[in-house]
Parts: sequence; C-alpha cells; structure tokens
Amino acid sequence: MATTAQPGASLMGASVRRKEDPRFITGTGRYTDDLKLAGQTYAAFVRSPHANATINAIDASAALAIPGVHAVLTGEDMKKAGVNPIPPGWLHPGIKIAEYRALAVGRVAHVGNAVAVVIADSPTIARDAADAVVVDYTDHPAVADAVSALKPGAPLVHADAPGNVVFTWQLGDAAATDAAIAGAKTVVKQHLVNQRLIANAMEPRASLASYDPAADELTLYVTSQNPHVHRLIMGAFVLGIPEHKFRVIAPDVGGGFGSKIFIYPEECVVAWASKVVGRPVKWTATRSEAYLTDAHGRDHDTDVEMAFDANGKIVALRVKTVANLGAYLTLFAPAVPTYLYGTLLSGQYNIPAIHVDVTAAYTHTTPVDAYRGAGRPEATYVLERTLDVAARQLGIDPAELRRRNLIAPDAFPFQTAVALQYDSGNYEPALDKALAMVDYKGFRAQQAAARAKGKLLGIGLSSYIEACGLAPSHIVGSLGAQAGLYESGVVRIHPTGKVTVLTGSHSHGQGHETTFAQIVASELGCTIDDVEIVHGDTGRVPFGMGTYGSRSGAVGGAAIFNSLQKVKEKGRKIAAHLLEAAPEDVDFAGGNYFVKGSPSRAKGFGEVALAAYLAHNIPADMEPGLEATTFFNPGNFVFPFGTHIAAVEVDSETGQVTVQRYVAVDDFGNVINPMIVDGQLHGGIAQGTAQALWEGAQYDSNGQLLTGSLMNYAIPKAEFLPNFETDRTVTPSPVNPLGVKGAGEAGTIASTAAVANAVIDALSPFGITHLDMPLTPAKIWSAIQGAKGGN
Repeated sequence: MATTAQPGASLMGASVRRKEDPRFITGTGRYTDDLKLAGQTYAAFVRSPHANATINAIDASAALAIPGVHAVLTGEDMKKAGVNPIPPGWLHPGIKIAEYRALAVGRVAHVGNAVAVVIADSPTIARDAADAVVVDYTDHPAVADAVSALKPGAPLVHADAPGNVVFTWQLGDAAATDAAIAGAKTVVKQHLVNQRLIANAMEPRASLASYDPAADELTLYVTSQNPHVHRLIMGAFVLGIPEHKFRVIAPDVGGGFGSKIFIYPEECVVAWASKVVGRPVKWTATRSEAYLTDAHGRDHDTDVEMAFDANGKIVALRVKTVANLGAYLTLFAPAVPTYLYGTLLSGQYNIPAIHVDVTAAYTHTTPVDAYRGAGRPEATYVLERTLDVAARQLGIDPAELRRRNLIAPDAFPFQTAVALQYDSGNYEPALDKALAMVDYKGFRAQQAAARAKGKLLGIGLSSYIEACGLAPSHIVGSLGAQAGLYESGVVRIHPTGKVTVLTGSHSHGQGHETTFAQIVASELGCTIDDVEIVHGDTGRVPFGMGTYGSRSGAVGGAAIFNSLQKVKEKGRKIAAHLLEAAPEDVDFAGGNYFVKGSPSRAKGFGEVALAAYLAHNIPADMEPGLEATTFFNPGNFVFPFGTHIAAVEVDSETGQVTVQRYVAVDDFGNVINPMIVDGQLHGGIAQGTAQALWEGAQYDSNGQLLTGSLMNYAIPKAEFLPNFETDRTVTPSPVNPLGVKGAGEAGTIASTAAVANAVIDALSPFGITHLDMPLTPAKIWSAIQGAKGGN
C-alpha cells in the first residue's frame, strides 16, 4: 500500500506514491512532441523501400515546387557540409565498422534507410513533399538472417566487411571446456533461437532542434535516455559543434526500454537542418517509422552443449552464437552479444569450465542494439532453457537440478569462468521461497491428475542472475567502451532548507523523481515535497551517463547519497559553530543537528542552511553556501538474482496458452520503494512473457519487414496476463553505499525462460522437448499434430 511519510521519518523502503504521476495522469506532462517554438518547421524523411540498393539519382524538383516547402536535403548535402558518420560507442579488436551516415550516400542497406529529408511549414506538407521526391534505385539481392549472411556467396552488406562478419569474439578456456565435455557422463545439446524484438515504447522517438545564430548555439530537445551522451557524440563526432555551444534536453520521455539510448540519424539531421534553414525543425516518428528505424533487440542463433557428471553437476558449458547486428553498428551494439551476454553464462551456477564463441553479422535489416536486459535475457534463456532440456534427459526434477548446481553462499566473492566476479549472493533461499509460494509439489500432483484427464498443465522455472549498475569505468574501458560509465549527482541546499538535486541519470518511467527524493528526505529529515529532482538537461546538470542497464539507483542514487554526506558534514561543522561545540560532538538525526547527550541543544537543518548562505556566523575558514557534487564510479557491477516460476495451461485443441500464475522472488539488495520496484517487475515480466508467447519481428528473403505495425506484431494486452505474485530476499550489495541493486530489467531477464519452460513442460506428454519462440497457438498446435502423427 502506498504511504505518505512525515518529516523526519525515514522513507527508505517505503512505498511512497510517485511524485511525477499527477502530471502524467492529468495530461500535463511535457513530451518532445508537445513543444512548439516560434517559426517551427517540420521534417519528413524519404526512406528506401529496398533493403539493398544503389542510389542513382534523387529528383526533388516536384517537392520543392510545393508551397510551404523550405528545403529538400540529401546525404550528399550533409557530407559536403562536413557532417560525419555516426560512430559506435563500443569497439572490439578487428571490428569492421561500416559507414553509418544520417542520410544515406550512394547506397542503402535496409528498408527504411533515410535518403533525404523535407523541411516544410507543417507535418502534412512535409509528408506530401517527401512522397513527391523521386529516387532512382538499382535494387540488389538482400540477406536478412545472420546465419545465411555468413554463408559463402551471400549478398554483401558492406564492402569493407568481407563475408558480412562484423567481429568474432571468444571468452573462457576453450581447451578446458573441450576436455571437460569429452570426459563428461552426459552431454546435452540444444539449438536455440532468441528471436528479434521491437521495443514499442509508448512515445515514439521525436526531436526538435533550434539554432540561435546570434549566440551560435544549438538546442536539441530529444527523446533520449542519456542526453549528455547525445551531446558528446553528436556534437564532437558527427556535427562538429563544441559542447558549450550545444544544449541537449530530454524532457518527459514516454518509455525507452533501451531503444532511446542511441544516436539516431533523424536527430542528427534535424539538428543540422535547423542551422541550414534558420528555423526550428521538429520530427516525430510515426509508428510505422518506429518499426523500421528504432533499434531492434535480441536476434541470436545459438548452439549449446551442457555437460554433466554422474551426479547431475554441470562440468562444462560450450556456447556458439551467431548474432545479427543489422545493417549498421549503433552505440552499444558490439557489447550486447559479447560482454553483456557471454559474461553471464555462468548464471547462478558453479560451472568450472565455460567457453563462448560469438560471430556478429551484418544483414540488410534494421540495426540491432540493447533492448530491455540487453544480453542478459539471451544468456539466461540459454542457461535456463538448456537446464530444462537437461533435466528431462537426466531424469532429474528441474528444481532439483538447479539446486544441485547453485553457487554456495560461503563461496562469495565468486570468480566465474567467464570473467565476472560476483560480489555477493545467496541463491537457495530465493529458490525455496518461490517453490513454496507456487506450491511446487502440490502443482506437480495437480498436473499429474490433470494429465490423466487430458488436460495440459506446465510449470517452468528460471533462476537468473544479472550484472547491472553498469558503471566501473576502468573495467568497461578495458573491454571496449569508449567512455566511462560513472554517474553524477549534485545536492544543492537552498537558504530555506529546500533541496534541488541535479542527476545525470534520466527518468523515462522509472520513478526517479520519487526514489531519489526518498533518499534525500531520509538523509536530511525533510519531506519529499521539499526535494526537486532535475534531470535530462545538459545545460543544468553536470556530465552524466544516463539511464540504461539498471544503473540509476546503484550508480546515480549512490552519487546523490555521497553528495548528501558531504552536505551533512559541512552542515555539522556549521551547526557545531552555532552551538559552540566541537564538530565531533554533534550528531544529526530527524532533520536536526544536536549535541550528543544534550538533544535540546539543537539546530534544525533549515537554520543551518540559512546560516550557510547568510555567512556572517560560520567558521572562519569555510566558504559560504551548502552544495556538493559527486561523480560516483563503483568498483564493480551489482548482481541482482532470483527465481521466477510460471504455471500455464495449454489447450491441446487450439494450442492456446494461458498463464495461470506467475511467481517472482528477487533479490535487489536494499529496496528504496517496493511499490516502484514491483511496477518495474510487472512491466518486465509482461515483456519477457510476450517474447516467449507472442512477439517476434520477421523479415522475408528480400529484407522486407513483415511485422511492421501493431496489426501484425503481437504485443500483449493486460487480459493475457495473470496477477503477478512477488516477494524478495535481501542480500545488500557491498559496492555502493545504499546496498541497492538494479531492478528495471530483472522481470524481462527471468520471465522469458520461465514461461517457455512451462509451455514445453505442459507439452511433454507428446514427447515435445523444445520449440523456438514465440510459442504461438499455431506453432504449438502444429507440434501437437505432428507428435500425434496428424497432418
């Protein structure tokens, strides 16, 4: 139940109602498309209908003749103006980086690749004029799936990437893994497809740029999860604009799920075009454009070998994955199928030998990058799906097989065979609690009775771990990141004791305005209404790395917490001066500084703040004011974990799956706001379940997207899902002062495998051991008919 806290009460762990919700539910939020500037124009893009084609000529004469059209600009125009290609933000040795221009020059590499832009007085005029632009193409054969792209003779996506190979990457001890597999009692092999997904954030991408010639300054409003990164890459590497002349503002953003991390062509074009035409320029994607141009996610083709000894202990794991990265490399793309994937292949389990081999491929499809979980869901699916296949092959209950292989609680910190060192963990209590909540033994008895009546019930487990709180700059830098992943936090106390927090994290649904205010209120003894959280504006906030990888609480929140300690310590010295006591004799609690042993000798925090700014009665060697800045750079990731269990029923006549129950027991360390964490979990579980049962982007052999709208790309309705049952264990993280771990992606990471395992468990009476996702009614019905020997 949501609560309203009183001044002086600790709000850590309280389900406080979200401060930001009133403006959202009353329609007064300010999104990029809500903004309108004087003299504003609108952009519409001319996009390629071909997946692989040469651009022979662009004829804009008919478009330019339309009243209200200000300009038609092409890739050649941008190139001549000195606009550079968009670079990736993560590199590997030997990586082949194809030129990724905001508007294509000479050739296109996927359907939807922009070749020109129209700037006009209204969106309608701009779209009509874009339709009037005539582009002469020579169409060429295309390749859409990564496995085919790597075959000899496949159509080449980029001349400077022979064989369509972006990079190859390996991790782990290949020789030790080979030897362990060779000597194993049982080797379980499985081919797995982790299908391509499309993010479908509620708010489509949008950008609005305005150039001020008098100040020679450009302001860009954009749907970004990390506005400082946008400013750095767009300004320094693409547009050539000094950072102090380029302000990026991400106002209210309606969801991201990773898809708004990246630097996209459209915002680069809009920013440049504003300077060219001398007017503000706005672009908002249609949903169809979003399907064609928003970065997609997942798309792995994997072969797994999991080896066991005679006691059901895993002795080795070998994984070989082909990752489809689409037509171009975007910001985090090289990291997703490598360091965000391969390093998590030990899961919660003590696996002494692991080797992973990844080949990333270019294809004539929309670029693929981070999507909620980003590599961690793919790794969890590999482990948890294979464990269920193994359980059946070994004749061991799936829960018991997991239990036998868990890392022991006294083994932490635990060094995995794939580079990561887990700082803390205690996995069995989460497993036990989840099994008890779902009444696992009772369900198995119910399942047996139901099967005797021809009813198909199934239960599936997923015991996951993730590395998140993406931050350790020295680690990510050594692995290929082109920037550190620290976070900034400024705490500014006003003379009245009210508080403004400036955070480099960005909120686009996570509830930062509430949770960060809870941290402040708990530390200073004020109410959350006394706290203002400012984010998303490079003109106000110190450089920060933004929000992704479940890092806001563990890194951004920790930066704020450390700044609060600095503020409190300075306040202690001022209070001691006012109270004529030594600083070490002054304590702080409940919003008051007081002399130890004499609580009546006290000064309120507001009194101390006012004294700091009046400055006529503070220590002689002290600067006036009360403000502190922290750039927090933790020494390791944080490692949330848990066990999720799904119970389903499958209709054998139709193949329809009903998710009857879903239980989630997670360990996020200390939880700031349980209600917000539950909300994050609910959304993540819905997305992960959707991948298991419904979602999947499909291309034909010509690179045409067949699932290019909500008419044919299935996302779930609320009625498709049960009420989620959640609980937690608490193992605080030792790497940040709050003891918190990330929670934004866990539901997605765990749920896909749990639901898929439950469906296959339900189908086991037919001898069906695996089906690739999505597990649609048609696919399940066909499998049942095939198992029955039907047509």
